[in-house]
Amino acid sequence: MTEQPHYFIAIPLSTHLQNYFSMLQENLMEQLSYKQWPHRQDLHVTLKFLGPVADKKLQALIQVLEELHSFQAFNTQVGGVGAFGSKTQPRVLYADVELTDRLKKLQEQVEKAVEQIGFSKEKRDFVPHITLAKKWTGSTGMAKTLATVKATYTEKQPFLIDKIGLFRIYPKEMPKYKIVASFNGIGGEDSGSIN
Repeated sequence: MTEQPHYFIAIPLSTHLQNYFSMLQENLMEQLSYKQWPHRQDLHVTLKFLGPVADKKLQALIQVLEELHSFQAFNTQVGGVGAFGSKTQPRVLYADVELTDRLKKLQEQVEKAVEQIGFSKEKRDFVPHITLAKKWTGSTGMAKTLATVKATYTEKQPFLIDKIGLFRIYPKEMPKYKIVASFNGIGGEDSGSIN
C-alpha cells in the first residue's frame, strides 16, 4: 500500500517576497551551516500541518476551507531572523512574521474548520514564521554568529495576506510543495475584520 500524501495549510508568499527571502538565504548561506535551504517557491507561513490525508477526505477538507473564503485581506510585516532550537545548534532558521490579531484569528479559524472533519488540535502555540533553513550541520558554539546575523538582518517587509492555500508535499521534487486548492480573501486592509 502506497503512503498517503501529506498536506498542510499555509499562506503563500508573493513573488516579491519569495525573491527577497531567496536573496537573504544566499547571504545567510555564507555565514551559517544548514543542510536544507528551501526553494524560494516553497517559502510560506504554515497555518496548520495536516500530515497524511486520504483522497476521500480531501474533498471534505477543501469544502470546510472554502467556507473561510470570506476572510478580509489584511497586512502584517515580515523580516528579521530567528531560530528554533538550542543557541549552539539551532535546528531551524526563520524569518519572523508579525503576529497581528487578524493573523491569530485566521489561524484559529483554520484550526476550528479542520477540527470539524477530524484533524486534531495543535497543542503548541502558533508562532508564525517563514522557514529559511533546516538541519544545522555546523559545529557547536555558534551563538555569537547567530546573534550577529539577528542584529544584521532586521529589515521588515510589508506582507499582504489575501489568500491561503492547501499544499501537497512532494518530498522527492524541487520545489516540493504544490498548491492543490487556493482560497482568496476579500477586500483590503480597511475593509473590516475577519468574519
